[in-house]
Amino acid sequence: MFAVLKTGGKQYKVQAGDVLRVEKLAANAGDKIQFNEILMVGGDSVTVGAPTVKGAGVVAEVIDQIKGEKVIHYVKRRRKHSSQRTKGHRQHLTLVRVTEVLASGAEKSGVAAATGTADARRAAHNAEAAPAAEAPAKPKRAKKAAEAAAE
Repeated sequence: MFAVLKTGGKQYKVQAGDVLRVEKLAANAGDKIQFNEILMVGGDSVTVGAPTVKGAGVVAEVIDQIKGEKVIHYVKRRRKHSSQRTKGHRQHLTLVRVTEVLASGAEKSGVAAATGTADARRAAHNAEAAPAAEAPAKPKRAKKAAEAAAE
């Protein structure tokens, strides 16, 4: 059985046992994650989603957080300017091993969904910004308020 999943803006055709290098995910080595954005599931019969397959998922285990190969960006101005610049970049990646492809029942698997680091930061920020429940009044102020109400 195989599945086509989408993560980090890219699509991957996977089956159990495959090792993938995907855009960095918010997970540590040894964690189990689940990809829920499944575009197609195949095997004996092929199911194509519109746009995703409901209830399908791919469970994977995080092997390691790695960096990709170095990409060199070299800029040289011609003629009178005689300036040049070299910049390098190494993309952050997550190495995952696919353990199983679930055609249905993925929401009941109990495995945490795979989220990118930007999504994780956004969720943490929104959780902090959520209005907290009414904080209990400070003791001195509560005492003063009670005295003022009694008068």
